[in-house]
Amino acid sequence: MQVLDIYAGKNALARIRKEGFSADLFDYMLGASGGPKWFVLAGLDRYIFPEFFAGRTRPLNIIGSSAGAFRFACFAQNDPLAAINRLAECYSQTVYSDKPTAKEITDKGTALLDYVLGDKGCDEIINNPIIKAHFIVAKCKGLTQFEFKPLQITGLLASASANMLKRKWLERFYQRFLFSSPDANLQILDPNTMPSYSVPLTAKNLPQALMASGSIPIVIEGVKNIAGAPPGMYRDGGIIDYHFDLTFGPQKGLVLYPHFYSKPIPGWFDKSLKRRLPHASSYDDVVMLVPSDEFVASLPYGKIPDRKDFETMPAEQRIAYWQQVISQSDKLGSAFKDMCDNQKVTERIKPIELI
Repeated sequence: MQVLDIYAGKNALARIRKEGFSADLFDYMLGASGGPKWFVLAGLDRYIFPEFFAGRTRPLNIIGSSAGAFRFACFAQNDPLAAINRLAECYSQTVYSDKPTAKEITDKGTALLDYVLGDKGCDEIINNPIIKAHFIVAKCKGLTQFEFKPLQITGLLASASANMLKRKWLERFYQRFLFSSPDANLQILDPNTMPSYSVPLTAKNLPQALMASGSIPIVIEGVKNIAGAPPGMYRDGGIIDYHFDLTFGPQKGLVLYPHFYSKPIPGWFDKSLKRRLPHASSYDDVVMLVPSDEFVASLPYGKIPDRKDFETMPAEQRIAYWQQVISQSDKLGSAFKDMCDNQKVTERIKPIELI
């Protein structure tokens, strides 16, 4: 069974066929939103973080939203393998009451972050000389900034309607903020011309920014007045950048993107819009690592974990299922390592097709 599919945009494909495949090709890495879907990528992270980029001497910009931000907070720590294992362990065993409030879910999220970051995680991320972390957060405008559910829901419906007509109109409701390593050099180009605002990470605002990046509207409380950023309410970075429709600079390297699916979705509100696709140009320099359909079919219940599992499965059943997926995901890391060690990537790689 082939467990891992590899896709590349046109520029990436040309470079790999010319230069071969190696970690030196990459200047960027992406981590998507998706909550527990991340568990299927855990094995890839356990190889990529500590081994694939080991010995690197030039900066690698890692850009994540929501679950991707949590993963990359592990990558930028001094012992990324231990950190990613803490995240997988604690997140997979999270249990809520039968009808959890937003406060309960928020408190559990805060405890998860505390465990993953430990005493030194913030300082290690901020001072990492090579791995430059960027956490995407959405600053709310209008009714979306309120915690009062009827107002927030009204704002969400309005922003979803605006997005349905034109993705650019999301900027009437949200602003993209990147909380970035203090000395990082990253440029973002959005083909929809939505602006990006950058705030340097500090020991004080790093946990706030991470929590905000995963603060799903209605489900989790937003984070208000993040230190060093403009006053206001901040929520899930996936609202704007769910699976990404962006290009990066100024470095000319490729973008490594482990992802759950071969078909990325630009923003959170685009999940139901089948015709809303990322621009092809946003994926010209991207290499995607994706679990194969065969591998997904072999998982318990024949699917990738998702947040609905909290509602449809008793805690004991869900935890066993999630931990089994995490364990089986190591096959993806082993497959990628084998392809890299034996120069098989060029044989297996396929063009990215967004249509």
